[in-house]
Amino acid sequence: MTPHVVDVPVLETERLILRAPQASDFDVLAPFVMSDRANFIGGGVDKDISHAWRILAILTGHWPLRGYGVFVLVPKDGDAPIGSMGPWYPEGWPEPELSWTIWDANAEGKGYAFEAMVEIRRYAYAVLGWETAVSYIDAANARSIALAERMGCVIDADANGPDPDDVVYRHPSASEVLA
Repeated sequence: MTPHVVDVPVLETERLILRAPQASDFDVLAPFVMSDRANFIGGGVDKDISHAWRILAILTGHWPLRGYGVFVLVPKDGDAPIGSMGPWYPEGWPEPELSWTIWDANAEGKGYAFEAMVEIRRYAYAVLGWETAVSYIDAANARSIALAERMGCVIDADANGPDPDDVVYRHPSASEVLA
């Protein structure tokens, strides 16, 4: 039996299926969460398998609590997930965020994150009705900063992030993106 708590839309891009998190994602997510590649998202080599499970539960649980959440990316030419991205607004965040994480190091540098985030941002604006969005990025996370800038985001020095070390990148507005 597959549990079903909330309807999660399935989005598609040229190369990707963006779907709800599911238990089978754990096999790919857990090694990522317990690696140094996850340092910017609360993971790291000091984390254990139970911490990785809680991360999957958080990603999954955001959907019924907020009515939206991160999608898991699966390439159309594969069956293993490569990352999670989407609208994200945990309690205590100053404002809704568009977040991204590539779990599989082999999927980095292939444009998957950009491709997915363009569609996810359109979804957040057109379907969820967001007028603006930010991405909170650790100042040392050069790959995420490069993606934010590629997406047309600019530093919003007047906005605060959930972590004082975060740089807040403001996305182009809904009127700019949907024009």
